[in-house]
Amino acid sequence: MRREKPFCCQECDKHFSRISYLKTHMRSEKPFKECDKSFIDVSHIKRHMRTHTREKTFKCKECDKRLINIFSLNRQMQSDTKEKPFTCKDCKRSFSQSCHLKTHMMTHTGEKPFTCKECDRSFSQSSHLKTHMNIHTGEKPFTCKECDRIFSTVSSLKRHTITHTGEKSFTCKECAKSFSDASHLKAHMRTHTGEKPFSCKECDKSFSQISHLKTHVRIHTGEKPFICKECNSSFNRVSNLKIHLRTHTGEKPFSCNECDKSFSHLCSLKRHIITHTEEKHFLCEECDSSFNRVSYLKRHLRTHTGEKPFSCKECDTSFSHVCSLKRHMRTHTREKPFPCEKCNKNFSQMCSLNIAGIYFYSLICALLYLK
Repeated sequence: MRREKPFCCQECDKHFSRISYLKTHMRSEKPFKECDKSFIDVSHIKRHMRTHTREKTFKCKECDKRLINIFSLNRQMQSDTKEKPFTCKDCKRSFSQSCHLKTHMMTHTGEKPFTCKECDRSFSQSSHLKTHMNIHTGEKPFTCKECDRIFSTVSSLKRHTITHTGEKSFTCKECAKSFSDASHLKAHMRTHTGEKPFSCKECDKSFSQISHLKTHVRIHTGEKPFICKECNSSFNRVSNLKIHLRTHTGEKPFSCNECDKSFSHLCSLKRHIITHTEEKHFLCEECDSSFNRVSYLKRHLRTHTGEKPFSCKECDTSFSHVCSLKRHMRTHTREKPFPCEKCNKNFSQMCSLNIAGIYFYSLICALLYLK
């Protein structure tokens, strides 16, 4: 005789012979809002939640390490109390299992047997490869509690969390400067040691930071990823774009303390300040001209030697001054960074803008005279 099943689930129309079976089923049907996983009990949901928040509530008494769940804690406790007969010959670190020692040895040998099929990047551990794969799949399982921003790796989440706390726990012993990340401190330390481990393959120039090398490489590749929305001029550095934008906004943040004159570039202010100091120690032996900066003297000497060290890559025309080369380059790029407020035309050179301004006022005067 077939058993009667009078208790029906309203979600999926399944029938059950007992109310307790239905209640158990109802709990299992409720998905978790973060990742659509289902759980039988609310305690299971709470335990699973820690995989998203990375909350570590279980503390190991042996080593003070914090773990996500009780199972991880038990494994850690066993690891701490267990005998560790497998010792690394290079750093004397000990392990409870030979497989753990084998994995550790890769940090010394540099062996990386786990390769990503998407980008050929290699890793010493399979878990590191799995974490890396999130970059390609777009999966971001780690959520910030403060702003709900999501990340593909737990290390990225940790770095981000510090932006909310403002914590800077990594301090330089040389100058007491503090950093929020160990990698930032490591990069900073090179300013004291002079170490430059990142070398350019094109010209053998070395840099203390990988980001500086990447920026430098654009000089060789010609890549200019930072584009001005106003005139479509492109730049190889974001700092150069910011400086260029002042030609459109008219911003002049650098002021002279002597005469209150303002400049859009710091170098322009420095050049201007020298006009207030009348000392000119650098003399030209050819014509007795004097200069207050050695760079000005060097530039002047080219008028005597005829040297033109700055060449255009487009047409091989050479120039004695870099500013002359920059002006010339606009004939190729068609860049016109100097807008006229009177007639709304753009010009490639400031002198052309000045001429346009004079012409505009002359035209206005002529029209008034005719009236």
